[in-house]
Amino acid sequence: MPRPCKRRRVCALPERPNFGPVGAGPVRQSVPMTVDEFETIRLIDLEGLTQEACAGQMEVSRATVQAIYGSARHKLAQALVQGRELVIGGGDFVLCTGEGQGCGCGHCHKKRGHHKEDQP
Repeated sequence: MPRPCKRRRVCALPERPNFGPVGAGPVRQSVPMTVDEFETIRLIDLEGLTQEACAGQMEVSRATVQAIYGSARHKLAQALVQGRELVIGGGDFVLCTGEGQGCGCGHCHKKRGHHKEDQP
């Protein structure tokens, strides 16, 4: 019997869940990206965290982050190179409450005031 999948901790949902080419006519089949894949791209590429630090933030192993990150980069490349719409949603995750272990590191949107619900 396989081990149950551990839910990944995600700081916030993306502000815009759909990205795609503008004015290019009909969009080809979309590329689905899970919220946890989006979070690894945000933490590693935007925030500059290492895979190990990202794993700590998301409360999963480094090997899990490496697999999620590889999948996310492949999907991002598909959308950019093939001119397809990127649709972010779903996945096995839990939203961070802004409290608890790992939230004091400065990378949490809720602690920095960047969470969508906190903005006027």
